[in-house]
Amino acid sequence: MSNPADSSGTPRPTIAWIGLGIMGSPMSENLVKAGYDVTGFTLEQDKLERLTAAGGTAAGSIAEAVRDADVVITMVPASPQVEAIAYGPDGILENARSGALLIDMSSITPQTSVDLAAAAKDKGIRVLDAPVSGGEAGAVEAVLSIMVGGEQADFDRAGPIFEALGRTVVLCGPHGSGQTVKAANQLIVAVNIQACAEAVVFLEKSGVDLRAALDVLNGGLAGSTVLTRKKDNFLNRDFGPGFRVDLHHKDMGIVTDAARNVGAALPVGAVVAQLVASLRAQGDGGLDHSALLRAVERLSGARV
Repeated sequence: MSNPADSSGTPRPTIAWIGLGIMGSPMSENLVKAGYDVTGFTLEQDKLERLTAAGGTAAGSIAEAVRDADVVITMVPASPQVEAIAYGPDGILENARSGALLIDMSSITPQTSVDLAAAAKDKGIRVLDAPVSGGEAGAVEAVLSIMVGGEQADFDRAGPIFEALGRTVVLCGPHGSGQTVKAANQLIVAVNIQACAEAVVFLEKSGVDLRAALDVLNGGLAGSTVLTRKKDNFLNRDFGPGFRVDLHHKDMGIVTDAARNVGAALPVGAVVAQLVASLRAQGDGGLDHSALLRAVERLSGARV
């Protein structure tokens, strides 16, 4: 069964959404708002209730969610979780119908995406890896950047869905390419946050008006989306998770490993990866990645 036609007259596909976390919940809700029939599954009952309150449908299992879906979208934390929901008798590949399109929007290793696409092909299921950047705010506002790996025809088929979730959507190459670009994204973001955190501590210790300083810095070449999004976190020491340190730690492992495999040196990235790991080891893994400020403060003998 398909949803009523969109503005172009094309029937909207029915969607199964697996994984309703910080990113998955608002993203699935944006598809409901766009007129899609969304059936969701996650392990947290309150997240299922949130989806039904938004107009979606809750399923009791992965199999139930995906059985009649035209498109299956997954958004879970890491490669082990993707493998857990995709494979096995209760997983997506055994229960989704032949011809379905599986869009994995998790951030995982490129090789996991390549392997998943190969396994799904044997079941007649098409796959796109489509990780995102923009954090919780980008998910809520439907302005995510979506980097996609897979076939052009599948990318075209998924176009209206992506348009309901993000603003910048690019096919980056074959299976795994989306994950490779996402790894590069996470490298840039982590190094940028670290540089911002060091600047904040330097400015405060120098007695400068921090708010004024960040405003003028963000208006020049030092400005960035990271600084725009995280400025208030730094100013207010508000590290409620938009994107958790634990997840960025995972992503830095992905990019350092992938870079090693292709022979690319990441001298600054490797240092920042260790700083993220240190922050996590000190018990801050559940905080927003802007909490890298806390690590710099500790090193500087400042307040934490």
